Amino acid sequence: MLRKLLAILAVLAGVVMAAPARADAGSDKAAITERLRGWADAFNARNAAGVCDVFAPDLLSTVPEVLDGNRDALCTKLAALLAKSELSLHYDSPDIREIIVSGDIAVVRLFWTLTARKGTEQSVTHEAGMDIFKRQPDGRWSIARFMSFSTTPNSVLQ
Repeated sequence: MLRKLLAILAVLAGVVMAAPARADAGSDKAAITERLRGWADAFNARNAAGVCDVFAPDLLSTVPEVLDGNRDALCTKLAALLAKSELSLHYDSPDIREIIVSGDIAVVRLFWTLTARKGTEQSVTHEAGMDIFKRQPDGRWSIARFMSFSTTPNSVLQ
């Protein structure tokens, strides 16, 4: 009888040890929110490296006029935009509407507000987006896929 009990306990211990650990969805959502706010802070500080840091190495993106963007092209474009000293650029903190976490993948539905100024001209645009985050080997959440669009173009950036 003792042998049977020990065998059952050994099997149960193996099942428990083999089951994947569940991440805390609340902590994951907070980490993702912080990454997005950090992106806005880096953008507003014109920190191109900080802006690019949120994107996964295998990033694929879809934005108006660029259907299959990648990390290198996006980071190059953002760095060039941030280098234009005649532009004043500011993103508000993201308006995060939803974060769904499932294991090492998270989907974020959000809206951004960008204010751009050049001289006396100012334009404010609202951009809707869907980001897919993936937990990286170092444990940080990074954007692996995203789609973004605005209902009106930013006249200052044209």
